[in-house]
Amino acid sequence: MNSKFLKILSVLTVTVVILAGCGREQSKDDSLKKIRGKGYFIVGLDDTFPPMGFRSEDNNEIVGFDVDLAKEAARRMGINVQFKPVVWDGVIMSLDRGDIDVIWNGLTITEEREKKINFSRPYLNNRQIIMVRFESPVNKLSDLKGKVIGLQRGSSSEKALGSNDSFAKSIKEVKKYENNNLALMDLAAKRVDAVVIDEIVGRWSMAMKPGKYKIIDDDLGKELYGVGIRKTDITFKEELDRVLEKIKNDSTGEEISKKWFGTNILLK
Repeated sequence: MNSKFLKILSVLTVTVVILAGCGREQSKDDSLKKIRGKGYFIVGLDDTFPPMGFRSEDNNEIVGFDVDLAKEAARRMGINVQFKPVVWDGVIMSLDRGDIDVIWNGLTITEEREKKINFSRPYLNNRQIIMVRFESPVNKLSDLKGKVIGLQRGSSSEKALGSNDSFAKSIKEVKKYENNNLALMDLAAKRVDAVVIDEIVGRWSMAMKPGKYKIIDDDLGKELYGVGIRKTDITFKEELDRVLEKIKNDSTGEEISKKWFGTNILLK
């Protein structure tokens, strides 16, 4: 090859690489631009999931710990936020369809979910606990042999139970509910013997109704909470991670946490 041809080939190669890079960058930027363009993002949530997201008794407004976090994140991004209640076991489909932009409602990070969606950086620790009636003689997993267990359909509680094969085989029946409130109502009514539930939600329920429930000694595993985001929404995720990190590490995040839990439980 002569030197002139090599120079032309070199220029063409550089041009192709630059154009390809620009194309990737343009594609990468689309999600954040779209969110900024419409001026808000939509949070999908189960609005019966206190203290993360639920309806206030006085005016039926959606409130909660995750609701306050999402509002603060939106404020720092210079946009608004809307909240859309969805059926929890179909929440990922709602995200994929574009009905919502994020799932922000005590969403546990699991390998199965990570195959379908992206997650923000974790912001809370959680455990899958087992609640029983306060007067129940049940204190450990083995005490529930032959008993009836309740849990929320499509939740990480269902996944946690399924992951403990020996315990799952030892119980008589699993009753699945649309939300945790219904499961706890059946627990109080003695239609189930125990409920598998997120610790944060369970302890909130106990605080609201002291002397009604207790938590047994054993749990079904520890986990992390994150915000669920479409895999294609890369720059939106990056921006959300950026503002979340700031919220977690400043006085605003601490104030939100203390408002709902009495102490700062946000991950640093």
